[in-house]
Amino acid sequence: MHLEIHEGRNQTAPVAFILLDFSSEDLQTFFSMLFLPIYIVTMAGNILIVFLVLFDHQLHTPMYFFLGNLSCLETCYSSTIMPRMLVHFLSGDRTITLGGCFAQLYFFGYLATTECYFLAVMSYDRYLAICKPLHYAMLMNGRICILLIAGSWISGSLFISLIVFLVSQLSFCGPNKIDHFFCDLTPLIRLSCSDTHLVEATAFSVSFIGTLAPFLVTLSSYVCIIKSILRIPSGVGKQKAFSTCSSHLTVVACFYGSLIIVYVLPNMISLSNLKKLFSLFYTLLTPLVNPLVYSLRNKEVKEAVKKKLKVIRKAH
Repeated sequence: MHLEIHEGRNQTAPVAFILLDFSSEDLQTFFSMLFLPIYIVTMAGNILIVFLVLFDHQLHTPMYFFLGNLSCLETCYSSTIMPRMLVHFLSGDRTITLGGCFAQLYFFGYLATTECYFLAVMSYDRYLAICKPLHYAMLMNGRICILLIAGSWISGSLFISLIVFLVSQLSFCGPNKIDHFFCDLTPLIRLSCSDTHLVEATAFSVSFIGTLAPFLVTLSSYVCIIKSILRIPSGVGKQKAFSTCSSHLTVVACFYGSLIIVYVLPNMISLSNLKKLFSLFYTLLTPLVNPLVYSLRNKEVKEAVKKKLKVIRKAH
C-alpha cells in the first residue's frame, strides 16, 4: 500500500490509489484484446472526421464545424481513460498517483461537461436548420459558431476546475482503493476523512449548470424538431428532415442515457458493478459511436472519404 506519514498527525495519507475495475486477473487478457481495438478504431475514426472537416471545403458548414470539434473532443476524451486501462490490463498495475488521479478527474470532468454543451449546440443548430430554415444563415453565421464552441470549451474548464480545487483540499487517510476503473468524483470523495459537504454541494450545483441545463436545451430542441417534422406533409420530406438529425440523436441517447443510469440511481453497493458497466457507455462507447454513426449514416461524410481515397490512389 502506498502511504505516507503526515508529521503532527496521527494518520496516514495515500500517495497513490488503487483502481478496482470489474475484471479478475483471468479476464485481463480478454479485456485488453477487447478494448485495444475499440481504442484504435475510436482514435482513427475521430481523427479521420477532424481531417475531413478541416480539408474538405464541402464540409465547411456549421454542422460539420461542430462535428469536427466534437470528434476532437472525443479523441481527447478516450485518451483520458483508455490508455490507463490498457496499461492495467496488460501489466496488472492498478495504482494511480494522487496527482495522476486528480489530473484524470479534471480532464474527464472537463471533457464530459464540454461534450454536454457541444451536444446542446449541435441540437440547437439542427433546430434552426429544420424549424427556422429562412433565418438559419443569419442566426448561425461563422462568428456565432466560433462563440458557441469557444464558450463550450471555456465553460467546461471553469466548472471542473472549481470541483478539482475543492477535492484537492480534502484529506485522504486510510483506505486507498477507488471502487471504479477511473478516478470519478463520487468514489473518490468516499475515501476522504474530511467533511465533504461543500464538495458535494458544489458538484451538485455545477452538475445542474454543466449537465442538466444543456440536456434541457437538447431535449427542447428535439421536441421542436419532431413537431416540425410531423407537420411536413410528404413522407419523403419527413425522412429527409429526420435523417439530418438522427445521427446526432443516436449519440445524445447513448451519452445521456448512460449518464442518467450512473449518476441518478442511488449509490448502493449492489449497483456498483452495474454502474461501472454503464460507465463504459459514456467513457468508451460514445466516442466510438460518434465516428461510426456520422460516417456510416451521413452521405456528405461518405462522399468526402471517397474523394480523399481517389486523391490518394492518384498520388500513388
